[in-house]
Amino acid sequence: MSIEYTSAEMMTVTAAKALENGMTCFVGIGLPSEAANLARLTHAPDVVLIYESGTLQTKPDVLPLSIGDGELCESALTTVSVPEMFRYWLQGGKIDVGFLGTAQIDRYCNLNTTLIGDYQAPKVRLPGGGGAPEIATCAGEVFITLKHSKRTFVDQVDFITTLGFGRDGKARDGVPNIGRGPTRVITDLCVMKPDPETRELVVVSLHPGVTVEQVQDATGWEIRFAEQLDTTPMPSANELDVLRDLKARTERKHAGEA
Repeated sequence: MSIEYTSAEMMTVTAAKALENGMTCFVGIGLPSEAANLARLTHAPDVVLIYESGTLQTKPDVLPLSIGDGELCESALTTVSVPEMFRYWLQGGKIDVGFLGTAQIDRYCNLNTTLIGDYQAPKVRLPGGGGAPEIATCAGEVFITLKHSKRTFVDQVDFITTLGFGRDGKARDGVPNIGRGPTRVITDLCVMKPDPETRELVVVSLHPGVTVEQVQDATGWEIRFAEQLDTTPMPSANELDVLRDLKARTERKHAGEA
């Protein structure tokens, strides 16, 4: 019997698998939170999830609406002040992975969550950076998860809110006391990693049933593909059951149901 799943579920499960048991992870709201909590509920029960509001080792029963969601504080080992969170935990080098989402990303993993269009007269104002710039600078490495489209994967982001590797791929060269930056990008079509030399994103794995043409058609530049292109492992029945149950609980809770 074949297992049926959506492209969104494939993305979330793949992103969750990127987290290892025992890692300390600074979690962004949205897709990163979904993946990080799935990891905690499946193969990585000892992953330490930290949110920007200061909640340490939080274990929410449902997905939070924002970093200020009471669910995070109620289920955390402890909650510290935001200055302590950033100065001691993040800048102190105690975070293994930052897990981020974004509105725009370019070939050098620069992220834009500030605006769409011209800075002086933007078409759309976005929420801003929050803690993402500091996470991308100080965490040991950064995972990014987002849905794949030309609207999101652009040749050059309209504004660099969060530094990947700069406009030329060299912005982190020779900079002391800085994390490795983005190490993988996970979408609903594929997995990408920066080239070790140029830092340009390279597709290393296609999700089952996805073609090279589909990825190229959804990307705003001539994206590169690895010579040895892998197929991403499919989700297991258990991973899908846990994810669907988590999302169903979340919907009931946010709708005010028991």
